[in-house]
Amino acid sequence: MSATPDYAQAGELKFGQVGIANLRVRTLDVERLAAEMRERVERAPKLFERAAVVLDFGGLAKPPSEADTRALIDGLRNAGVLPVALAYGTKEIDALSQQIDLPLLAKFRASYERTNAESAPAALAPEPTAASTPSKAKAAAKPAAEPAKATPAATGAGLVQTTPVRSGQQVYAEQRDLTLLATVGAGAEVLADGNIHIYGALRGRALAGAQGNEDARIFCREFHAELVAVAGRYKVLEDIPQSLLGKPVQVWLEAGQLKLAALD
Repeated sequence: MSATPDYAQAGELKFGQVGIANLRVRTLDVERLAAEMRERVERAPKLFERAAVVLDFGGLAKPPSEADTRALIDGLRNAGVLPVALAYGTKEIDALSQQIDLPLLAKFRASYERTNAESAPAALAPEPTAASTPSKAKAAAKPAAEPAKATPAATGAGLVQTTPVRSGQQVYAEQRDLTLLATVGAGAEVLADGNIHIYGALRGRALAGAQGNEDARIFCREFHAELVAVAGRYKVLEDIPQSLLGKPVQVWLEAGQLKLAALD
């Protein structure tokens, strides 16, 4: 009589929300790109140091050569970030990914083809410091590994999180708003395709308009954020006026720039 076969898996594979930063290359200048990323790492090491980055060549007239791409990857690694994939785009990008032995991430296909219904959280683009009054939003950042349990709102119009979001946890409200009734801890991440309302302290990261909705906003009762972003436009703690820390704050996009202002 044969022994009962063991069907237990050695590894469990799951597909979930991925918040990898998308670096959209607009000028193929390796030294300049590496210098920009090095500056970001130096300004916010907890957020960007050894961060996984997808290279998005959709902003170039044509894809770079294999040699230029390898030089860029080396430059970015020396700057402190880790290129892990190319953003899906064209047959040439597909061929390039095979030449340099990096995978393609189809989640970023919307960067090239707006006809595709599914898209990932928008690419992060840094914003100059500024504070002012209301209106709009661009997002995706470094991921948090462990999802926190959330309770759907009774109306189905939004997602309501009633318990604190702790370090390493992530809450994502797909195609809707997110309301948080407790604290978002340092190292935690909350994302929504719509608005984000936080009735506790925000000490981690909040990314509204994750699919590119520039009308999304973030509202927070007590502001200590590591990073805030709307439709990919972001600011880190070092860029945020000290006068806003600990205050009720709203975040929005206005004329393509991220704005922050205290709520009355």
